[in-house]
Formats: sequence, C-alpha cells, structure tokens
Amino acid sequence: MQTINKFTKFIPYLYFLSVITYWFTTINKTEGISAYPILLFGIPFLWQLITPNRKLNFSLGIVFVCLSSYLILAYLFNLLNIIHWTDTARKLLFYGGVLVVGNFVMSLWMIRNSIKKGF
Repeated sequence: MQTINKFTKFIPYLYFLSVITYWFTTINKTEGISAYPILLFGIPFLWQLITPNRKLNFSLGIVFVCLSSYLILAYLFNLLNIIHWTDTARKLLFYGGVLVVGNFVMSLWMIRNSIKKGF
C-alpha cells in the first residue's frame, strides 16, 4: 500500500503526457510534420517526473485550472443556451467533456501535490 501511495503523485503528469501523446498522434496522421511542436507541451510534465519542482508544479496546476475553468464555462453556456453553437462545435463540446473534467481534476491534484510538504 505504501508503494501505491508513493506513486500516486505522478498520476497527473502521466495523464497530461498521455493526452499530449494522443493529441500528437491524431494531428500527425492528418498534418504530418507540423504536429511536432505539440510535443513541446510535454516537456514540463516530463521534467516534473524526472526532477520534481514545487514552483513549476504549482504554476502548471494554476494554468491548467484556469484553462479548464474556461472550458467548463463553455459547457455551462451550452447547457443554458446562452450562446448558440454550430453542430460541429456541439460535437466537439460533447466529446471533449470527459477531457475537460479530467483536466480540471488532474490540475487540482497537481496543486494539492505542490501544497503538500512531502513532494
């Protein structure tokens, strides 16, 4: 049980790395070489896995909480029909819903990890 607790702090970074990898492979199939700059988004998360830094962890968490909050607001506007979305945008909102909630939860987890003393 202690080993599981030891490695649970790495779950948010692995989550974001898997999302970046999925995003890269999807774009790479259609766009080709222009998808490679997407891999640059994975550098901070890899750095956190290799050498954890409390300040970088906190800043990554805050940035992704803000981005996820804006996407959650888009979902609320969609539910309340404040903004009229096109069908393509509605499909994107529907399929990205799980991703938005996952990003928000993992971002909060990263902030929690940076606040805890034993990082």
